[in-house]
Amino acid sequence: MLTIRDFTEADRKDYLSMCAAFYTSTAVLHNVPAEHFTRTFDACLQGNPYLRGFAFVQDGAFAGHGLLSLTWSGEAGGLCVLLEEASVAPEFRGHGIGSAFLRFVEETYRGRAKRLRLEVTHSNIDAMRLYKRFGYEEYDYVQMVKELS
Repeated sequence: MLTIRDFTEADRKDYLSMCAAFYTSTAVLHNVPAEHFTRTFDACLQGNPYLRGFAFVQDGAFAGHGLLSLTWSGEAGGLCVLLEEASVAPEFRGHGIGSAFLRFVEETYRGRAKRLRLEVTHSNIDAMRLYKRFGYEEYDYVQMVKELS
């Protein structure tokens, strides 16, 4: 059974480990200092109003995480939810966890946000295929968005 819940302190080690692996993969274009991940996790636990971090827990095991940034978009005319990170551990891929997280975000912010937005590299073909299946569109500046009404 999959549970998507806000981070707790118990998720710190798994989150930091997944960030280290993700940010050295071909899915990203540049390295990110490890202290950024610690600062981000701390901000989630401290209730930063612009950030939410989620653990994906499959049958009691940490299966991945998601990170959202919340901002106002003049272009969209309201709240914009940026899907900063969505990462699933290799052994849990292909089980619908990414899809479940996208549905969770859309359901959580429907009626509250005007736009969901994310970034993806062209080399991350599986992620791009998933996002397009959920209605995200590619912009010429290689960002993908989904308008919410």
